[in-house]
Amino acid sequence: MNCSIVIRAYNEEKHIGRLLEGIRRQTLRDVEVILVDSGSTDKTVSVAEAFGARLVRIPSAEFTFGRSLNFGVQAATREFVVIASAHVYPVYPDWLESLLRPFEDERVALTYGKQRGPASAKYSEQQIYHQWYPDASNADQPTAFCNNANAAIRRSLWERNPYDETLTGLEDVAWAKWAKEQGYRIAYAAEAEIVHIHNETPRGVYNRYRREAMALRKIYPEANFSIYDFVRMTVTNIISDLWHAARERLLWRNLASIFWFRFMQFYGTYMGHRETSLVTPQLRETFYYARERRKKTGSAREIEPIKYDER
Repeated sequence: MNCSIVIRAYNEEKHIGRLLEGIRRQTLRDVEVILVDSGSTDKTVSVAEAFGARLVRIPSAEFTFGRSLNFGVQAATREFVVIASAHVYPVYPDWLESLLRPFEDERVALTYGKQRGPASAKYSEQQIYHQWYPDASNADQPTAFCNNANAAIRRSLWERNPYDETLTGLEDVAWAKWAKEQGYRIAYAAEAEIVHIHNETPRGVYNRYRREAMALRKIYPEANFSIYDFVRMTVTNIISDLWHAARERLLWRNLASIFWFRFMQFYGTYMGHRETSLVTPQLRETFYYARERRKKTGSAREIEPIKYDER
C-alpha cells in the first residue's frame, strides 16, 4: 500500500529532520512527501528538500489549518494521504504500515494513531496523551474524535468534502464527523505511535484550547462549557494529575506546571466557548474528563523502535 504524506510546517527546522528521518526508515518505502510551508524564515524548507520532499507554499496571511491541508492533499497523487505535524516523529519503523492497515476495510474513511510526549513534556500534557490515545486499537470507534498530527484519510473522500478552511482548529474532527454521517468508520491504530513535541508557554496552552473550543462550538453548535464546568474540570484534573504524579514519584518536579497547565487548558476552553451549547457525552468525555489510567496490558511490541541520532 503506497501513500502520500502531507506535513504542515512553519519554522520547524529544529524538529522536521527527525520526522523525515523516521519516514526514511519506514518499512513502507513507496511514499510521496509533501511539505506545506506557510512562510518559514528558518531552514525548514531546505531541510525538507534535502530529504526529497516536494514543496507547496501557502502565504502566511492565508493560513488556516484546513486551508493548508487542502493545499497539501490537492497536491497529493496517492489515494491514501497521511497527515503529520512537523514536530512529531514515528517511534517504530512500521508506523505507516500500522496507520494504513485499517484501510483494508473499505468502510474506513480515516485512521489516526497513538501520540505520546517526549521526556521533556509537561506532566499534564502526558496525561492528556494517555487519556486520548489508549494502548488498545479500535477499528470502529463511536465518536468523531481524531487528530491530524498523526492521521490518514482517503483522498477520494476528501474530494467530496475538503477540510473546512474557516475553523480555528479541529478541522480533523469536523471532517471525521462528516465521514461518520456518510456511514464510514473512524479507526484508531495504537501501534502507529509517534512522539509529539509541544513546548508551549502558559499563553500558548491557553490559545490552543481557546481556538479549539471556538471550533468545537461551530462543529457542534449545541456545545456549552459553563463557569461551573471550568471550575469542576480544572479542580478534578489537577487532583488527578497530582495523584498520578505522586504515585510515580514525579510530583515535586511537576507541581507548578500541573497547576498552570490545567488552569490555562480549561480557562482557554471556557473563553473559547464564550467567544464563538451540548457535545455528545462520549465526545465530551474524550475532550475534558480525567480518567483512571490503567496499567498497560499485554506484551511489548516485538519490533524494535527507531534509534535516532541525538542532536
